[in-house]
Amino acid sequence: MEITVNGEKTAIEEMSVLSFLQKIDIDPKRVAVELNLDILPKADYDSTLLKGGDQLEIVHFVGGGR
Repeated sequence: MEITVNGEKTAIEEMSVLSFLQKIDIDPKRVAVELNLDILPKADYDSTLLKGGDQLEIVHFVGGGR
């Protein structure tokens, strides 16, 4: 199936949001995920299955400052 991740179409097998993040080597504790224009609570990453046509936006937290 095909989903869109940060604006790029990506072919994946059926899996949860958590599994997808792990597959692309992203620590789920260090990102926020928007699924189809809604912020997805971290508690739902494992139970939310991705479907064809879904749109994911993955935002990394970056530390900085003085």
